[in-house]
Amino acid sequence: MNSILKQPPAEVKENLELLKADLDNKIPTKQLDRNLLIATWNIRAFGNLTRKWDSDDDDSPKRDLHSILCIAEIIKRFDVIAVQEVKDNLRALRDTLKVLGANWSLILTDVNKGKVGNGERMAYIFDTRRVQLSGLAGELVVPEEWEDSIKDNALSNQFVRSPYAVSFKSGKRTFILVTLHILYGKNKKSRIPELRGIAKWLRDWADNVNAYHQDFIALGDFNIDKRGDLLDQTFLSEGLYVPAQLQNDKVTRSIFNKTKYYDQIAWFNSDDKGPKLSMEFVNGGNYDFVNVALKNRLLTNNSLSWLISDHYPLWTEFKI
Repeated sequence: MNSILKQPPAEVKENLELLKADLDNKIPTKQLDRNLLIATWNIRAFGNLTRKWDSDDDDSPKRDLHSILCIAEIIKRFDVIAVQEVKDNLRALRDTLKVLGANWSLILTDVNKGKVGNGERMAYIFDTRRVQLSGLAGELVVPEEWEDSIKDNALSNQFVRSPYAVSFKSGKRTFILVTLHILYGKNKKSRIPELRGIAKWLRDWADNVNAYHQDFIALGDFNIDKRGDLLDQTFLSEGLYVPAQLQNDKVTRSIFNKTKYYDQIAWFNSDDKGPKLSMEFVNGGNYDFVNVALKNRLLTNNSLSWLISDHYPLWTEFKI
């Protein structure tokens, strides 16, 4: 059986060099004590893998060692990345950490049980040379008293995949990331209660001066279809802010549909006395790996989605 730590074939090495060069051109460089790179990525069905460098048509799962090397190369460009769709089986995640090396760590939830939970976990992978855990971790639960205001007791059963809040520090800077994967549901309307719930939860926390910390960044897959639609308005209803750089039409989220707005990175940016992120935002974007990762294999987008993902990573850079 092949191992992720063995020397890969020449064609895999060649593709990785192409990927590294592309990432060098498109993702900001990490600068010690000067910037912080925070990202989110829904990695499709990130669970098991086939330990071959190039999986065959009859292999299941399709994800292979070449794919893991590409995923790890993308992840290592960021300081901390929230990952959605991590599955019960952690083989692919563990191999990714082996590639990243001893300076990388993770924190993750247990599995969301039940059919709608889809056997998923929430995870953060982070470069311990740049950021460290600062003490807080927990899954968000909506108080019973809020249910009527959210919508006809629509969240009486809580989120199908509990949002996951973890605090980090970089130097003297402390911040809390909250990641989630909103229920897709049978239609757009079914997504509104969870979007309203997370927006209200974050605003209440940010308004509480006794809270652990007030620097919040919400990131993940919010299953928002279009900019400005009802889902987007609900997500932003409590004052969350998405920078213009992430609203650019070129910053797409899906490798299949260029108009979808699924993934988000947002924070509070009040001009008055409301909550406001203290870190200075510099820039943000996505990373389009479609014509670079696994390029030598001439894959369809559907095949690529099972090897890498159907979502692009979304990233932000902050000055510290």
